[in-house]
This record gives sequence, structure tokens and C-alpha cells, in this order.
Amino acid sequence: MINVKRFENNPFAENTYLLYDQNGACAIIDPGMYTVQEEEAVAAFISQHKLKPEILLNTHCHVDHVLGNKFIYEHYGLMPLFHEGEVGVLSDVQVRAPMFGLRYEQSPIPEQFLSESGTISFGEHLLELIFAPGHSPAHLCFYNKESGILIGGDVLFKGSIGRTDLPGGNHALLLKNIKEKLYVLPEDTIIYPGHGPETTIGLEKANNPFIRG
Repeated sequence: MINVKRFENNPFAENTYLLYDQNGACAIIDPGMYTVQEEEAVAAFISQHKLKPEILLNTHCHVDHVLGNKFIYEHYGLMPLFHEGEVGVLSDVQVRAPMFGLRYEQSPIPEQFLSESGTISFGEHLLELIFAPGHSPAHLCFYNKESGILIGGDVLFKGSIGRTDLPGGNHALLLKNIKEKLYVLPEDTIIYPGHGPETTIGLEKANNPFIRG
């Protein structure tokens, strides 16, 4: 069984997630830590629970989701993993961060990338890759069937959807991917989004004003 710990980080109130099990195997997803206090909070939780970080994943590479990539690399030796189609987005962070008044310590760029489908593992757990661009050009979601959880990034929120007015955004494509790739998951699947509270597939199919099942 996978446990999920959420940290709200940086001025964009981005959700950073730790996925971990009873043996301490841990995946870090979208580390958005910006302040020293935010970095210390994540590191303290890992230390206190004796977790062993094994993989660092980015759903996508907008500035608020990668601010902590370098910290995780330096402290745990983990290179970020994301789809190759996000490389340009990550490179653009160097330009966009100062526009938001943000200090940005450059994220490592991996030599290997995640594909549009398949799985990635940590401990004894598999995370299914769900390719769902629209908010960003090569956005991935991470799904674990056994625990009934979806780390959804900025695709689908409680009562909302990801914005599509940024470079690489595509509104029609985002709606298509939500309907064809997320709404086909079991309705009790818990969505852990990139911002805001968790929700479920069933609730969004019934109530989301932007796209219903």
C-alpha cells in the first residue's frame, strides 16, 4: 500500500508529493520547495520516517514544479525523470523565474527520459505512465491501480482544469485527454493534483464544470 504525503510549496501553492510504503521505499514527485524552511520540512519528513528516496519524477516542468529538483539531486543523488518533450519547458524556466521574481537554482537535465506509456517502479510498486498533454506539451500523470491513486499534476483539479494559455498549451487536447485517459479510471480513484485539495475521478465526472464524464 502506498502512503501519500503532501507539502504545499512556493508562492504558487504547488503540491509536492512523497509516495512511500511500510518498508521506506519512496518516490518524490514535483518538488516545488523554494524556501529553506520548505526544503527542511521535506527533508525532515524523509529522515523522521526513515524513508529511502529512489526516484524523482516531474509530471511536467513549469517553474513551480521544478524549483526543488536541484535540492533533491544534491541531497539524495536523484536525477529528475520526465518526458523528453518537457526539456524546452525546463530550459525556459531560467527566463521565466526572474519574471516572477523567483530565485531559481538550475535543475539537472537527465540523460534518460520517461516514455508516453509503460510503468516506472519504486520499491515493490508500479506507477503507470499516463501521457496527458494540454497544460504543457508532454505532461505525464502517475497512476497506481492497487492503491487507487493518481498523481495528476496540472491536468485536472477539484472543480477545475489546468490552464492552457501558457506556451505549449492546447485546450481541446487537454479536455480530450481528461475524458479519454483519466475519466476511464475507476471512479473511486483519488486524484492528487498539482494545486489544491484532492478529489476523485467520480466527483469530477459528475461535477467538474469544464468537462463532465
